[in-house]
Amino acid sequence: MMLFGGILPYLLVLWQLLASVDVAWAQDEPAQESACPAIVKRAAWGAVKSKNVTYQLKPVANVIVHHTTGERCATVATCKEMVANIQTYHQTDNRWSDIGYNFLISGQNVYEGIGWHRMGAHLRGYNDKSIGVAFLGNFDQERPTPRSLNLLARLLQCGVELGELADDYRLYGARQLQSTNSPGRYLYAKLQEFDHWQAQ
Repeated sequence: MMLFGGILPYLLVLWQLLASVDVAWAQDEPAQESACPAIVKRAAWGAVKSKNVTYQLKPVANVIVHHTTGERCATVATCKEMVANIQTYHQTDNRWSDIGYNFLISGQNVYEGIGWHRMGAHLRGYNDKSIGVAFLGNFDQERPTPRSLNLLARLLQCGVELGELADDYRLYGARQLQSTNSPGRYLYAKLQEFDHWQAQ
């Protein structure tokens, strides 16, 4: 017992030294950079519960970009309110189970719609094989901000990293697949600069 009591202080010192080495090694390791942008989750914008959820097989091969055609929102509070109003409209007027888009993008942030690997209701005939992303605003009248375009690029790369989007996913504007002006002429022009843009 005396022997154990005598070596106990030395064991504690040794343990502290080893712990400090582990911390030093951890600090030397490069931080893992993620493409994923911060996303304002459903609970944060006050989403109501989905009436029904249909899951998609992943990875998804197509991404379709829309615009909401309304005014832009200037603050996080007004953007949250706008997204909540879109959900209400989709569920009440359109009688959809939830908001139709997987994600929505303002000038400053990404908002979670129905999120990854869930089927939206954004474009008839393509909902089961695409992710729908809507920009908040009317891009026949206004130009998308560089930040919003960067958020889209990061969101799409994030989807690839998470295995939600195929490595060779195809990017479209809604007007290519349906008779609509969406996503607006200015946003549509910018989409054509993205690597995964599909002209056909």
